[in-house]
Amino acid sequence: MKRISVVILNWNGREMMRRFLPSVVKYSRDEADVIVADNASTDGSLDMLAREFPEVGTLRLDRNYGFAEGYNRALAQLPTEFYLLLNSDVEVTEGWLTPLLRYMDAHPEVAACQPKLLSEARRDMFEYAGAAGGYLDRFGYPYCRGRVMDTVERDRGQYDRPASVFWATGAALMVRRSDWDAAGGLDARFFAHMEEVDFCWRLRARGRGVVCLPESRVYHVGGGTLNKSNARKTYLNFRNNLLMLYKNLPDEELAVVMRVRRVLDYVALVKFALTGHTADARAVLRARKEFASICHDFDDARRENLRLAVAGPIPERARGSLLWAYYALGRRTFDQLARSRKFRP
Repeated sequence: MKRISVVILNWNGREMMRRFLPSVVKYSRDEADVIVADNASTDGSLDMLAREFPEVGTLRLDRNYGFAEGYNRALAQLPTEFYLLLNSDVEVTEGWLTPLLRYMDAHPEVAACQPKLLSEARRDMFEYAGAAGGYLDRFGYPYCRGRVMDTVERDRGQYDRPASVFWATGAALMVRRSDWDAAGGLDARFFAHMEEVDFCWRLRARGRGVVCLPESRVYHVGGGTLNKSNARKTYLNFRNNLLMLYKNLPDEELAVVMRVRRVLDYVALVKFALTGHTADARAVLRARKEFASICHDFDDARRENLRLAVAGPIPERARGSLLWAYYALGRRTFDQLARSRKFRP
C-alpha cells in the first residue's frame, strides 16, 4: 500500500466518475492508491468501476451515510499515512500530489492541506467551494482567497503563495492519518456541509496547521451533489454552521456571537422571502429550530474541544464581520479585506 490513499466518496455519481476518474488515475497512481468508497449507490456505479476502472479499489458501504460518516467509515479501513479526500467532480493535473506530499514531509506541524481549486467550466476562475484556502469571520461566515461571498475572482497568480488557512476544502483535502484520528474525523451528525470547516477548526484550535499549496492545481465542477440554490443545502449550511459555532467558540465569545447570529439569520430569512425564495426562507427557520432542539447534544464535544484547545486566538479567524465589510464597505476580494486589521491573518 502506498503512503497516500486518494478516496472518492460516491453516491450515484457514475457519470461524474466516468468523466473525471481518468485524470485521477493517470496523475495519482504512481504516488497513491485510488479508492472509491460507495455510499450504497443505485445507479450502477460499482459495475461501471469494475468494467472501466479495474485498477481502482472500492469500499462498499451498506447505506448512504452522507459525506461525513461515509468518509469516517471508509477511512477507518485504510492504514495509509495520508488520506486525500477528493470529490468525484474534480479533475486533477499532472504532478498534483508531489508538492502536497513534499510540503507535509517538510512540515510535521501541519495536519492538512489543499491544492488551488479552479473552476472546471471557466478554468481561469477560482472555484467557489475552496479557491485558494478558506478563512472564517467572527460570526462564522466562511470566505476564501479568491472567493468572498458571491464574488469569485479570476486567477491571475495573486494567491500563488502557500498560505496558512483556517480551513481546507473537503473537495480536495489531504490530511495525516494521525491527525484525522486524533481529532476524531468528521462530525457524522452534520451529514454534509460545513463538516470540513468544523474539522479544521478542531485542528487549528489544537495548534495544528492547515495550509493551501497553490503549486498543486485541480479543477472542480462544484454543486455536483446539491445545487447551490437547493433548500436542503440552505438548511444544512445554516444548521451546521450554528452547530459548528456552538461546538468550538470560546466561552467568552459564545453568547455574543450567538445573539448576533440570531439577528443575521432572521435578516437572511426575510431577504429570501422578499425575493421569492420561500423554500430557502423556510429552510433557515427549520435550521434555527433544529439547532435550538439539538445543540445540547453537542455539549460533550464542546467541552472536549475547549479542553484540548491551546491558548490564544486562531490567526486565520477574522475579528471582524464579513457581511459588514462586504456589503457596507464594499470589500469584495480577499486582498481588499486584508487591508483591514480585523481581517489580516
